[in-house]
Parts: sequence; structure tokens; C-alpha cells
Amino acid sequence: MSKGVQELKTIDLDLEELRSWFGFGVAGNFAGHLEQAGEAADFVNVSSEGAAPKGIFPWYAPGYDGFLGDFPLSNDSILLPESDEPLNLQIEPEVGLACHVAWQGDTVVSLQPFALGAFNDCSIRRPGALKISHKKNWGPASKGVAAQFFDVGDLTPDGPTSTLRLVCDLRTADGNEHGYGVDSPLLGYSYYGEVLLDWVTERLANQKGSAETPLEDVGALMVASGHPANVLIGIGATRYTELGESTFLQPGDEAIVRVYDTESDVYSELRQVVSSR
Repeated sequence: MSKGVQELKTIDLDLEELRSWFGFGVAGNFAGHLEQAGEAADFVNVSSEGAAPKGIFPWYAPGYDGFLGDFPLSNDSILLPESDEPLNLQIEPEVGLACHVAWQGDTVVSLQPFALGAFNDCSIRRPGALKISHKKNWGPASKGVAAQFFDVGDLTPDGPTSTLRLVCDLRTADGNEHGYGVDSPLLGYSYYGEVLLDWVTERLANQKGSAETPLEDVGALMVASGHPANVLIGIGATRYTELGESTFLQPGDEAIVRVYDTESDVYSELRQVVSSR
């Protein structure tokens, strides 16, 4: 039996506890996703080295006086926002990474991962939105997180997550199921493990954002949220299937995101039903 099978266990995530965690995401961490989502042009003024992601963005800041202060996570539902215009909502199948935060004054000096699992960084495609966060949090049940994560802190290439994959399906209201996100290995992320966490820590210290980019000062938002002890990071969405790239969510649809082990039957699964308010 492999190391991955031996060490993989699951832990429960308490939604009430998550209300005190800070939430942010990584943009452009899987080759081709931004182009499929029609968002590559948003980053024309953002420079990055090689295969590095484009930046980080907030989707939940506890205590914030504004839309980012609304708790958006749900285990089982996506609530469509009120709108007089058509809404283009897409599943963003991701790995959610839970980390303890080590602070030194107002600076995050390290992030210690302790669990990961299925996450839906659901987005509204809003051309011309000034910031990524404007597409991410429209109130309760605008994001999805699995009730169970894998209890694991070793993200090394040959460690227990090396046999994990991420896949996403859409079950439409008529009962048909379709592939929505390409079945992908976690090691297929551009940045993963220690490389990703070091890069995120550096971005928290140095990414300030500007009017010319869709990025914001996530580190300052974390300080304003009271130096949270834990964060939930959406580490990036994988590529869409042809159907996923062109299909938006409708009431009655079910979004299914799964992180699973190829060498066992252990998995972290998120199922969310789309509904109107």
C-alpha cells in the first residue's frame, strides 16, 4: 500500500468555525483557465514570472464593513443573486487549502497547511468588473466548501497528496450529468505545495493592488480582520470541458466538485444545488 493511501484521513469542517477564517483565492494557477473564463484580458497590466499565478484576491473578510464581510460559504447550495439581467454563473472547481497563519506584527510570515478538499469558487462573469472580488461574493451561499477535507499537511510532490485528483460535474435539472471541469491531478497546478505557500506569503506582504489591475491588498484586509489565525485558500480553478466553458448555471442544477484519491476510495466531495432566492 502506498504512502498516500496509508496517511489519508478526513476531518470535518464546521461552517460556524469558518466564519472566523479569512478567505482568499489564487488567480491564474492552472494553465488555460483564465483564457477559458474570458478573464485573461483583466490581467494585461499584471506582470508575473514564468508559470507563476497572476495574484491573490479576497472573497471573505470577517468583520469587513462591505460585501466582503458577508459569509459566503455553503456545503449544499448556491443562491442566485437578485438581478434584472441574465446572470452568467460558472462553477470554479478548485482545491480549498486550510492553513494556520503565523504572524509577526502585521505581517504573515508563514502559512502551515493542515487540510485540503473540494471547493467551488463560484463566479459571476461580469465583463468590466474593477476587481476580481466583485465577481466572487454576492452574499450567503455564493461559495461552496465540502463538509469534509483530507487531514493532511504534507504537500510535497511524493507525499500523500501526490495521488489526488480534482474533477467537476454538472447535473442539470433534467437529471443528466455532464463533465464540467477536466479531471486533473493536484500536481498539475502551476504552483503547488511549498512553492505555492511561499509565493502566497510573499504576495500577502507585497501585493498592494492598483486602479489599473483587478488585484487588491489582501494582506491589509487580513490585518483589518483582526489577524485571523486560519485561512481558507482557493488555490485555483482547473480547465473546463467544452461544455463547462460555455454552460452557465440554472436553477435546479447541481454542482459536483470532488477531490479523490486514485489509489483508494477516499474522497472530499461538494454538492451544491442552485436555487433562486
